[in-house]
Amino acid sequence: MDVRNVVAVVTGGASGLGEATVRTIVGKGGRAIIADRDLEKGRSLAEELGSQALFHKVDVTSEQQVSNMLTEAISHFGKVTALVNCAGVAIGEKVLNKEGVHGLASFQNVIEVNLIGTFNMIRLVSERMKENGSNDDGERGVIINTASIAAFEGQVGQAAYSASKGGVVGLTLPISRELARHGIRVMTIAPGLFDTPMFETLPDSAKKLLGETTPFPMRLGHPGEYGKLVHSIIDNPMLNGEVIRLDGAIRMQPN
Repeated sequence: MDVRNVVAVVTGGASGLGEATVRTIVGKGGRAIIADRDLEKGRSLAEELGSQALFHKVDVTSEQQVSNMLTEAISHFGKVTALVNCAGVAIGEKVLNKEGVHGLASFQNVIEVNLIGTFNMIRLVSERMKENGSNDDGERGVIINTASIAAFEGQVGQAAYSASKGGVVGLTLPISRELARHGIRVMTIAPGLFDTPMFETLPDSAKKLLGETTPFPMRLGHPGEYGKLVHSIIDNPMLNGEVIRLDGAIRMQPN
């Protein structure tokens, strides 16, 4: 799919990996809908990028809000041909800890946003995508999810986060097989340690130490490198039903 013809919904699009994805798509000539809960950052980014970007405040777990956003996006740009799911939350909480046991509400919230929110976006966007005209390959759309290497090597305190991202990995193949008849591809990226707002409270020295645990390059990933992979997936029609680790060969230790 030529990125210049893409209209992409990017959840969590106002910061971090989502913002980098929006900037990559728009920079390559495509158009993007910034779907985010952060009104100030979302509006600011849309204003900066101009007519190729549209901001919509949305909670990915809300059926009504997502449906309204898609209606507005299609009215504005005429179609939606790509979805990049970057919205997510992370916590660190042990099952057994000094305060007692892992909170059920905090576990449910992570699953709700990271896994159920991702699925909610997939089901509602694919419903609109199947009505698109197809290109020469019969392609009508592409969906790219964000998992994490924590789906494979979750650390102590990451039970909720790892479970949510493991669920995203698990839905990739069955949904790609189902949506193939509609010409919609489904892929997932599993990033390693990236310099995103999740690390913004850490001092530079701590970020440097974390980055040095990556074999090569020995640093935190740049969000733009995630954006580059999104562009490659959009561009290459044979990428389908797969999870790609984007992690510099790191394998996380228990702690």
